[in-house]
Amino acid sequence: MKVALDWDHPDPFTLDITVKAADVDALKHTNNAVYVHWMDLVNWGHSTSLGVDFDCFRRTQRALVVAHSELKYLAPSFEGDVLRLGTWIVKCDGRLRLRRYTQFIRISDAVTLLRATVNYVCVDLESGRPRRMPAEFIEAYVPAH
Repeated sequence: MKVALDWDHPDPFTLDITVKAADVDALKHTNNAVYVHWMDLVNWGHSTSLGVDFDCFRRTQRALVVAHSELKYLAPSFEGDVLRLGTWIVKCDGRLRLRRYTQFIRISDAVTLLRATVNYVCVDLESGRPRRMPAEFIEAYVPAH
C-alpha cells in the first residue's frame, strides 16, 4: 500500500535518501548534523536544477549565503529508513533576500521528520558584502505558490 505524502506546499523539488549506518549516532537515530547536510544537498540540487550553480555564481560574482536558519526536528529516523526531502523557494524580494522552506518525510509511514526555514542574503563574491541579486537569480528563484 502506497502512503500519500502530505507536503506543506505543492510541487516540491525532491530527493530521496536512505539512512545509512554512518548517519546514525550513539542514540541509534540519524544525527542532527546529517539532517543539515541533507538539507544542503536537496537545496543545492534544487538551485542547480533552476540553473543557479557554482558556474553561475562565478559568472555573476554573486552568491547566496545563509543568514539565518531554523530547524524543527519532529521525529527521528533510523538506519534503513527511506526519506523524501522536499524544498521550495517561498520568498524572493528580487534584491537581497531569499527564503527557502524544506521538509523531510519518511516514505514508509508519511511522517514528517523535519521542517526548516533558511534565509539567504545575496553577496558579492569578492568583498563578501551584500549586493543586489543578478537577473539570473531573480528569474530562477520564483517563489512557490
